[in-house]
Amino acid sequence: MTIYQDILTAKKSGTKLFAILIDPDKQDQNALIKIAKEAKNSCADYFFIGGSLLTYDYLDDCITILKKHTNIPIILFPGNAMQINNKADAILFLSLISGRNAEMLIGKQVITAPILKNSSIEIMSTGYMLIDSGKATTASYMSNTNPIPHNKDAVATCTAMAGEMLGLSLIFMDGGSGAEVPISENMIAAVSKAINVPLIIGGGISSSEKAIANCHAGADIIVVGNAIEKNTSLIYEIGSAIKQYKAI
Repeated sequence: MTIYQDILTAKKSGTKLFAILIDPDKQDQNALIKIAKEAKNSCADYFFIGGSLLTYDYLDDCITILKKHTNIPIILFPGNAMQINNKADAILFLSLISGRNAEMLIGKQVITAPILKNSSIEIMSTGYMLIDSGKATTASYMSNTNPIPHNKDAVATCTAMAGEMLGLSLIFMDGGSGAEVPISENMIAAVSKAINVPLIIGGGISSSEKAIANCHAGADIIVVGNAIEKNTSLIYEIGSAIKQYKAI
């Protein structure tokens, strides 16, 4: 069974999933081992690996360390066309559908497609939507796009619907790293009700309460990154809460 089939099965059963986002540039070997142990204890479902900039080229080392210490599937969350590694289990093949930059909609994907075609990585086409988080983010700067305004639920909903109609397999709404204002439950609920494909939510999730609120609103996968960089104990706190939610 593929990772995407697992995600679909979880969505059908109402089971919520937990992904830990890791920027290889921000973690040394000891930190990665600690995160791996916490992830195993919290029954995390996936690692998302990537960043808007990978200055030190630690992607391969990061994946190798995580593979050594856990069996948790590793999914690439690439910030650019160079962030591909055949050691990963899958990749979110992103199209930035919230913006109007053709390079991020299809241009970079054309460059990457032949490399992925010849790899063993599972490819999951993903409509990526940046949502305004109250401050400028690296993702919006690097992509040269404006995020969807925080209170424009209809714009987000129609964008997600269009992504699904274009054949994208996942929708990922992201407030960006260190979001000051997390994506509202109202927006999550509106988008979730309008689409049938799994919905990923990330950005500004720094507590189990917010993670569960997003689950209630309709998120299928909760992604936490920046908060965990500051406090690895949140991995267990948030992971346990999501695991308990599965049993409801």
